[in-house]
Amino acid sequence: MDTDVVVIGGGGAGLAAALSAAECGARVTLLEKCPQLGGTTSIAVGSFTAACTSLQRAAEIEDDPVWHNEDMGAFAAHRESRNNWELRGFFAQHAAETLAWLLEMGLEFHGPSPEPPNRVPRMYNVIPNAKAYVAALHRRLLQHGVDIRLSHRVTKLIRHADGAVTGVEADSPRGMVSIRAKQGVILAAGDYSNGETVKRLFLPQEVAEIEGINPNATGDGHTLAQEIGAALLNMDLVYGPEIRFIAPPRKPFAQLLPGNPTLARLLAKGMAILPKTMMNRFIKSLLVTWQHPENSLFAEGAVLVNRDGQRFCDETNNPEPAIARQPGKIAYIVIDQMLAEKFSKWPHFVSTAPDIAYAYVQDYKRLRPDVYAEADTLSLLAEKLHAEHLPAAIEFFNAAVRGTRADDRGRTTFGPPVKHPPFIALGPIKSWIVTTEGGVRINDRMEVLDEQARVIPHLYAAGSNGMGGMVLWGHGLHIAWAFTSGRLAGRHAATAK
Repeated sequence: MDTDVVVIGGGGAGLAAALSAAECGARVTLLEKCPQLGGTTSIAVGSFTAACTSLQRAAEIEDDPVWHNEDMGAFAAHRESRNNWELRGFFAQHAAETLAWLLEMGLEFHGPSPEPPNRVPRMYNVIPNAKAYVAALHRRLLQHGVDIRLSHRVTKLIRHADGAVTGVEADSPRGMVSIRAKQGVILAAGDYSNGETVKRLFLPQEVAEIEGINPNATGDGHTLAQEIGAALLNMDLVYGPEIRFIAPPRKPFAQLLPGNPTLARLLAKGMAILPKTMMNRFIKSLLVTWQHPENSLFAEGAVLVNRDGQRFCDETNNPEPAIARQPGKIAYIVIDQMLAEKFSKWPHFVSTAPDIAYAYVQDYKRLRPDVYAEADTLSLLAEKLHAEHLPAAIEFFNAAVRGTRADDRGRTTFGPPVKHPPFIALGPIKSWIVTTEGGVRINDRMEVLDEQARVIPHLYAAGSNGMGGMVLWGHGLHIAWAFTSGRLAGRHAATAK
């Protein structure tokens, strides 16, 4: 079959690319390997960070894209030498246009909110959650007649003799299909956080074996690009491994809210008048589900044990890879009442969205009972966890704290001993690769470049496929880039000559 533009991937970048191309008048076919749209965007909190937006102007906040580019670098100063400064500056210049595009679709946002080291508030959270992005874009795609094909996994990019990409081959429920793209093909297939084959090529083995937080993020777009000679940049940079609690057995309330614009407007108006304490309660339901526990827990004396109750590492020294090597790849954080009281008020918190809300031990007890266990003795806590070695592990740890024996896991700095009942276990926790920074080299038209920086004709990349050497540490940047790069890639592909 023939079409004008083929988009590979139905996450945020792919949806934006398909809609943008359709808005420019192109016939568009979107291919998604999963049975549903959304990708990693659908499981994100939904933060979007941009400078010089209409929402900032309404709040009388002065900003500048140059400042934003500088502030992005401050999130990971140790990685700044690896960053594509020009491309990230281009992104900062165009992110506000993308937010305006999303607002025109009826999406509602809470913000701008502060997030240091950003010098001014420029982070927005979509209401009620990131599912709203998917719902709004999906509606627009249907209105524009985009051909959406689910359970279609692209296995090959088709090239003409002159090197131009002219279409794709894909596995579908009915077998192999071939689709010709007259204008261009857009790679928007997500990151490689769960792509063990891709990770083994670029990362240490102990990191490559750690699962991605999105099981479907297997690096398909990166592989397709590499197979036809595209240059890959920063493939050794990943965000993680990072400790996260396992997902709740049921979706949290915010994730159950439908992503329709009428409800979003009502929620937005409600949030504008809600007392800050009530707003924090709403956001905390997200914090205890998606945010990682702070390292300060371990520095102050928390203990890590595996599912059998055994300690397995120095908790204060990069414990994430060690967690991934434990039975079931899970662990528990064990604290006593003294430490629980300390982490029940500022400035000691279990997890946070900076300057927005903070979650404490009691928030986990109230909002995540599935990852909270409490008992008056270590033996009873061990019974609850089915972790028979827990009492002995804590006894040996306390001896090391008191200095009567060396710590058998090499830990040299301790808080107080774990001895004050009741005893609490938070978990299971796992180590995850949250997202990846590597992607194909692109120019400011989102065109894919080869190793000699030459354009591969009619091939574009967006989102995690088209990172272009940028380093995007910080909340709301990957999602803003997904929609911005997707919007621009769709436009350029649809209008290419």
